[in-house]
Amino acid sequence: MTHRILEGNVGQVVKGLRQTVTKRNLSGSKAKILLSVAAYFHRNRDRMRYNDYLATGLPIASGSVEGACKNVIKDRMERSGMRWTQSMAEAVVKLRALYLSGDFNTYWDFHIREDQQRLYPPGRWAVVVK
Repeated sequence: MTHRILEGNVGQVVKGLRQTVTKRNLSGSKAKILLSVAAYFHRNRDRMRYNDYLATGLPIASGSVEGACKNVIKDRMERSGMRWTQSMAEAVVKLRALYLSGDFNTYWDFHIREDQQRLYPPGRWAVVVK
């Protein structure tokens, strides 16, 4: 079942779990557990596109994702006396992710170029040599 889920066949797994309950004539706690797992997979099938995530190189292990969230977000955002609006928190998280990934300098060069373009669009201002 794990391989089917990783290959993007969540629907087959849900169907298989439900059929197991019926074909084996399960009842009680065993049936309840299998049907609740099937219902959970069914509800979350749009978020379980692991084949797509893996193809693009994204991590799918919850431990690594949770660790990254703790490192990138929680440690920075929950310091003593911190109060955040959503937009400011998102900006800080993006900058922290850039810094921790080693891409901050590249981003900052891009940011300066874009800001200069916004403030001083080409053709609108000219330097005159005296």
